Parts: sequence; C-alpha cells; structure tokens
Amino acid sequence: MPCDMRKGFDGLAAQVSQILRLDPFSGTVFLFRSKRADRLKALVWDGSGLCLYAKRLEHGRFVWPRASEGALRLSPAQLAMLIEGLDWKRAIVHSEPVVPTLV
Repeated sequence: MPCDMRKGFDGLAAQVSQILRLDPFSGTVFLFRSKRADRLKALVWDGSGLCLYAKRLEHGRFVWPRASEGALRLSPAQLAMLIEGLDWKRAIVHSEPVVPTLV
C-alpha cells in the first residue's frame, strides 16, 4: 500500500507500530513507497536514533513486491536491487553457491 511521502520520522514510526504492529526501534529497515512508485523512504533505528533515507527515481518506477499481509521480508540482495531501481523479481537466485569446474 502506498504511503503519504510527507510523513517524517514520527509519522512513519507510528505507521510501523500501529499498522504493521512491529517495533520501529528494532533495527529492521522499513521501506515505504509513493503512490506513483517513483519515490521511497527507508526508516531504520541505528542504536542511537532513527534514520530516514529517501530516494526519487528520475525515470521509471521501483519494482515493489506484493505483500499479502502488509509486510514482507526481503533478502539483502533484493533490498539492494529494489533501492537501485532494478527489477529484483527477474534476478536468478541460486539455492547453493555455484562452484566453477576446471575443464
């Protein structure tokens, strides 16, 4: 669900707490996107305070995962691709590391 991008630290922390029923001070990275999916904000507690990061894509949209229950977990690689504006759903995920063989 899109978020009102005018919200700051307190407004986003309140959404995490009230809507998602999660602790905004847990160290988890919480991502929020705009209605047009061209902007995102990340809220994270770093141990001494809340950090708020924002990014606006000049072209295109963020490929946003479908959440069935309001929140979902992304791998570090999926998060990095999402923030870069890449289509993380098209990435090839290997279940085990690929070991090269000498021919």
